[in-house]
Amino acid sequence: MVKTVKREKILVGAAVGVKEKEFERAKLLVSAGADLLVLDVAHGHMQQTIETTKKLKQIFGKKVDIVSGNVATFEAAKDLFIAGADSVKVGIGPGSTCITRVETGCGVPQISAVLDCAKAARIYKKALICDGGMKNSGDIVKALAAGASAVMTGHLFAGLKETAGKIVVKNGKKYKEYNGSTSLIEKSRQSPNNVKHVEGVASFVPYKGELKPYIDRVLENIRSGFSYAGARNIKELWQKAKFVRVSPNGLKENGHHDIIVIQND
Repeated sequence: MVKTVKREKILVGAAVGVKEKEFERAKLLVSAGADLLVLDVAHGHMQQTIETTKKLKQIFGKKVDIVSGNVATFEAAKDLFIAGADSVKVGIGPGSTCITRVETGCGVPQISAVLDCAKAARIYKKALICDGGMKNSGDIVKALAAGASAVMTGHLFAGLKETAGKIVVKNGKKYKEYNGSTSLIEKSRQSPNNVKHVEGVASFVPYKGELKPYIDRVLENIRSGFSYAGARNIKELWQKAKFVRVSPNGLKENGHHDIIVIQND
C-alpha cells in the first residue's frame, strides 16, 4: 500500500503502536517509503509512549518525522516533544463516534486542549495536529487559530464516495457506514472472542458524493476564514485570531435562522 501511494508522488504516513514488534513493522514501513510514522495510542501520556517515541527517533533520526499522541494537556505535549516527537496529536474523546468521555469520565474539550498543547509546541518549535471534533470547515479554522498546524478529521469525509464505508439506502436517502475504531462492531471484527470494553459507536452519515468538489469547497471556506482574520497563512492566524465567549443568543445567530430553508448544501 505504501509503495502504491508513493508512486503517485504523495506523502505517506503510517501508524504504529507501542509493542516491541512494532519496531520491525516501522522499519518495513520506512523501507517501503513512508515519510512519517504516527505513534497512535488512545492515551499518549504514558511512559511506554514516551519511550517508544524516543526509540523511534533514535532509530530513524531525520529520515522520517515522528508523530506521537494522543494527548490533551501542556504537560503531555511537552513530554512527547522532549522525547523527540516532531509533531503531537491532540484529542481525547472529541470524535463524532467516540464515547470515551462518557464511558471513562476522561478528556478535555478540544479547543481548550489545543490552546494548552500549543504552548508546548511554540516552546519547542514543533507542530501540533488537532485530531477530531470538527463538524464543519469553520471548526477547522478555529482549530488552526487555536494553535494547530494541521487537522485530522474522519467525520467530515466519511460520507464521501471514496471512503471505505458501504453505501446504505434508508427511506430513499443514501448514507455511508461510519464506525468508531473502538465500537462494538469494529472490536468484534478485530477480536471476536475478547470484547470487554468499547469507547465508540457504529453509525451512518449522509452520503456527500465525490471528494473533489467537496474538498474544494472546504478549502475555499478555510481561505475565507483566514481572510476574515486578516491572515495570509497559519502562523499569521495564530497571531491575529481572537476567541470570544459566545452567549446562547450569539450561538443562535450562527448559521441560518428564522427562515424556511428551501435548499441546504
